[in-house]
Amino acid sequence: MDTLPDLRGFTLTFSLAETCGALAVILTVAWVGHFRNGFAWQERPSVQFNWHPVLMVTGLVYLYANSALLYRVFRSERKRKLKLAHAALNLTSLLLVMIGLKAVFDSHDLASPPIPNLYSLHSWVGLTAVLMFAMQWVIGFVSFLVPGMSGAIRARYLPWHQFFGLTIFVTACGAAIMGLLEKAIFTLTKKNDLPPYASLPPEAYLINFIGLLLAVFCCLVVFLLSHTGYRRQPQPEDEVLLRDTVID
Repeated sequence: MDTLPDLRGFTLTFSLAETCGALAVILTVAWVGHFRNGFAWQERPSVQFNWHPVLMVTGLVYLYANSALLYRVFRSERKRKLKLAHAALNLTSLLLVMIGLKAVFDSHDLASPPIPNLYSLHSWVGLTAVLMFAMQWVIGFVSFLVPGMSGAIRARYLPWHQFFGLTIFVTACGAAIMGLLEKAIFTLTKKNDLPPYASLPPEAYLINFIGLLLAVFCCLVVFLLSHTGYRRQPQPEDEVLLRDTVID
């Protein structure tokens, strides 16, 4: 039996989530632009790194979350349209993530001397999230958008698709917060940069605030996606398509 819709609090929660997510993206751009010398590519490897936090927060956190929230916001749209929009937004997110990975690997490999890759827990957790994201997109595309797949198979796989999608999102948020902490430790605790017992510099406050925004955004998105009353209700055309086993 389908859960009856209960949209109380949805608009407020969604608005707060979008505000926190958008602010996290904007402040990440402001952080690297103001405190970390802006943006460059391979001619300045240390500055090329700055694309990494911006693209990861934008792609793997903000856009990825919104691709799932499409089903909560556009509740009356045909499912076929939502699936195409979901896949397209996730593909855009994945492309941004690939560029972000290229930036961080280049910043290590082209440094003088080179910096080892994948040496931190942040990098391990982050790469795990990216690999899961890529596999999730491919399997989801084959399962839900390629014609001819059995409707029964799609119905059985859907809960796993939703579970892994939420798992990837939470893992990505954790990796992003760990990355902010790692960057703060490496750049703000050098000799004469942060004397013992000194007050935090402005950059540290900004980094911490971005981390808090990401944590709040993560919690709000998880709530929106797990609240049964906010789920999209099946439409008549969904049932027809399911019986035809062309799309569930």
